[in-house]
Amino acid sequence: MNTGMKTILLSAFVVILLLAPGLDASDKITSFIDMSGNRIVVEIPFKRIISLYGAHSENLFSLGLDKEIIGVTKNESYPPRATMKPVFSYHDDAEKFIAACPDLVLIRPMIAHGYINFVLKLQRAGITVVSLQPRTVDEMYSYWEKLGILTGRKSQADEMIKAFHAGLKRVDLCLKDIPSSKRKKVFFEAIHSKMKTFSPSSIAIFALKCAGGINVADDAQARRETNIAAYGKERILSHANKIDVYLAQRGPMNRATVERITKESGFGAIKAVKEHRVYIIDEKIVSRPTLRLLDGVYEIARLLYPESFSDIAKFK
Repeated sequence: MNTGMKTILLSAFVVILLLAPGLDASDKITSFIDMSGNRIVVEIPFKRIISLYGAHSENLFSLGLDKEIIGVTKNESYPPRATMKPVFSYHDDAEKFIAACPDLVLIRPMIAHGYINFVLKLQRAGITVVSLQPRTVDEMYSYWEKLGILTGRKSQADEMIKAFHAGLKRVDLCLKDIPSSKRKKVFFEAIHSKMKTFSPSSIAIFALKCAGGINVADDAQARRETNIAAYGKERILSHANKIDVYLAQRGPMNRATVERITKESGFGAIKAVKEHRVYIIDEKIVSRPTLRLLDGVYEIARLLYPESFSDIAKFK
């Protein structure tokens, strides 16, 4: 058999493999670079997954996974099924993970940078460790796709992206009736004790803008490649007469209350404080890269424009 004929037969064999029943694009070897700079090669979907970040866990459930998730963190809250899974922590000895026989451990950069020995022990045991955490919405879409690749749920990841876009479109249609001159100017607090806000490219500010809010701290600059930006009381108060709404996330990083914000020295000069338009919102729906970010957009829109978003159920 000549070389040309061998090449033709080999090509035909490859095509047959790709088109054979039970094989689709998700069965082909796929790879990507994670946030630790490691090339992750996926030959077959991972089936025993430990998630060490709540957003990872939530997204895995959104992809339709359940039995494949064999471990989560102690701070899980959504969906309720996540709270029923065995609990793991990067503070645990790596042997606890190895004994559970995962084929994939999902982490985020904070763990990769701060617990190098822990990660190395898992990798030496033959466990694939993947570090992911998007900082922008564009990165969020890519992140959902990567989770789909890892788990053989690429089509479900594509559906998540479509559903998210559809939800944003419903909000945008309602906002078209609100002229630009009536759009609310907002200061969005990230950490009250340090007078920090979010960087303009952050997921939280994306949610604010999609909800029709105007970010008064659009000149904030992120530090150390995070979504958080120092702003300071003086700069906040320089916008005092323009801040229609003062919004603060509440979560582990920020335990702020309306009372604490309104009684902050100097804050009595802020328009939103005078008009009692200071609101607290759960950080899990405005800062996490999950489908529930849509809930955050809806909730912010309701707070800014209650007359247009009174029936919040129709947007979900």
